[in-house]
Amino acid sequence: MPFSIIKAIKSTHRHPINRFLHSIGAPIYIIGIVLLISRNNLNGLQIHISGAILWLLAIMFFIVGHKIEGNLRAVTLIVVLKYFCRKLKLPRAKIKVSS
Repeated sequence: MPFSIIKAIKSTHRHPINRFLHSIGAPIYIIGIVLLISRNNLNGLQIHISGAILWLLAIMFFIVGHKIEGNLRAVTLIVVLKYFCRKLKLPRAKIKVSS
């Protein structure tokens, strides 16, 4: 069966607390990125700092969720990188994550 990124993501988000943290973190992540790339001239630096803080807070939610689920290696960035390595037939890099 071919590797499916959707199946991989679904299989790594089964724990209810992980899903809850992701459902809170996803909108915060998007808002943070929007604030980071905004071109607001009034209080521009404050807007960008707020965006960075929100973005990092969302990432913290994601990491804590995966830690609770016990699959810290399944953070979406790593899953996506593995997917593209398989598609491009690149050798797998061994990533060590301390628990």
